[in-house]
Amino acid sequence: MRSVFKLLAGGVFLMFISSCSTVPTGPLQTGELRLLKIQVEGDLLVNIASKVRIQFDSDGKPEIRRVCSTWSGDERSCVKVTKVEHGSPGELMFWITPRRQGNFVLECYAEYTREGKAYPSNKLAVQASVAPF
Repeated sequence: MRSVFKLLAGGVFLMFISSCSTVPTGPLQTGELRLLKIQVEGDLLVNIASKVRIQFDSDGKPEIRRVCSTWSGDERSCVKVTKVEHGSPGELMFWITPRRQGNFVLECYAEYTREGKAYPSNKLAVQASVAPF
């Protein structure tokens, strides 16, 4: 029990201090979507869906189709975005379900439509610790 608590506490600590991203710094192009910050809510547990929020900046209101993610280089998985709120910054929400326990880098990007064409956004990454259920 004590080791599970240490694992969960360590994972939460890592998620808060080690969020990293590849955020471009130049001006937005017309219709562009730029991800700014990623936050996983609550504890990550194997086979339990967890809510993820991403703050973004955009020029206009591009249609955000889905979010794709990988766990430390695993195969890519894409899901529909559950909620989008445009603003400054805007926020999108989606759910992920970890399939195995351990320490991982969760890397995400969004797919959006601009001028009738599909584009990928920049990528964001966060250290994540997944505990057994």
